[in-house]
Amino acid sequence: MLKKFIKYVSQNMLGMVGMSVYILADTYFISVAVGADGITALNLVLPIYNIIFAIGAMMGVGSAIRFVVERNKKSPDADGYFFHALVWAFIISLFFIFVGLFLPDKLIALLGGDAQIVATGKNYTRIFMCFAPFFMWNYICNAFVRNDGNPSIAMSATLFSSLFNIVFDYILMFPLGLSMEGAALATALSPVIGIAICSIHFQSKKSTIRLKPVLPSFRRLLYCCQVGVSSFVGEISSGVITVVFNMLILGLAGNTGVAAYGVVANTSLVAVALFNGIAQGSQPLISESYSKGNHKNVTTYLKMAVTTTIGVAVLLVVCIYLYAPAITAVFNGEGNQVLASYAENGLRLYFIGFLFAGMNIVGTAILSSIESAKYAFFASISRGFVAIIIFAFVLSALLGLNGVWLAFPAAEFVTMLITLYGLVKAIRK
Repeated sequence: MLKKFIKYVSQNMLGMVGMSVYILADTYFISVAVGADGITALNLVLPIYNIIFAIGAMMGVGSAIRFVVERNKKSPDADGYFFHALVWAFIISLFFIFVGLFLPDKLIALLGGDAQIVATGKNYTRIFMCFAPFFMWNYICNAFVRNDGNPSIAMSATLFSSLFNIVFDYILMFPLGLSMEGAALATALSPVIGIAICSIHFQSKKSTIRLKPVLPSFRRLLYCCQVGVSSFVGEISSGVITVVFNMLILGLAGNTGVAAYGVVANTSLVAVALFNGIAQGSQPLISESYSKGNHKNVTTYLKMAVTTTIGVAVLLVVCIYLYAPAITAVFNGEGNQVLASYAENGLRLYFIGFLFAGMNIVGTAILSSIESAKYAFFASISRGFVAIIIFAFVLSALLGLNGVWLAFPAAEFVTMLITLYGLVKAIRK
């Protein structure tokens, strides 16, 4: 069991880190090509990425979990889940395509951008939003491949799509001189690579996934989303946090403060990716054991996941405390001392939250895997919306910018109490 756990979790962690690295690459190249205004524009539209990924994650992970459970029950309905998820992803993505084509400037302004930031980020936003269906399809394909017992292909798809993004970020932005538009094109095309690599599994003899055409059913969509909601909130919580923090920081420290938060937020994506890797690596193993009624294996995998999460969390906090200046310097090519001061302090305070956030990310995924949707939902809503918003406004009023950074640890700690309670009840079933 340990060997299987290590294989699934390590490959998923590597794959998820690869997915987050291309956003870091975007941030770095944009900081070099455009400066602080580019980072500010990128950070303002980052929540839109989160929404697109969140919808893809909810439908992908939820449908893949239902697929595994139905397949193990020998149900004929199992074959329709993959096609159904792809169709709904396209339907929902039409909204993002419309906004990207016709309203990108108004969207950036709504998110807090002034005229200069709108001009900087308008074309970037238009390009990546038009590729919304590919981002969602990539997430869905990856979830199904992973749940169909092929984490190696899922990892390869993520890593190679991220590598493509990084390489073409450089090529399009610098030799070809496309600046922000080049970064958007590289990012928009990367999920196409991921989907193509996932197709290797679909065409193999080992695949049990069938592309069986079914009519879109809102009831079936909700049925899948019930167990995928923790993945949705896990992704969208970053977007909600970013929107709220951007609003508060604009009032406290202006565009330079938002640029500093861009450094913090983008660095935190790597941390989130590590825990998502643990969650997504554990989830197929726990789902399979649960669907077969093997509760002893469920408990063993749960303990392995929790132990791994604690170890990674402690290591992350120590590394950030030691290397915050070096991390900030990578994204501060202009040598802005105010930005550096904000970002270094922000990194050290904000990352304390991952001592608790890791448990919440992994715990809610495990609760969804064993169809304990109630506690997964409450924990996800707490960390993604309720607690973080309350703490952000209260602590920023009391402590200024430091209060904004500390809102994340406070919200994650409160949420962890809900997650642990749900996990203890699940173990005692």
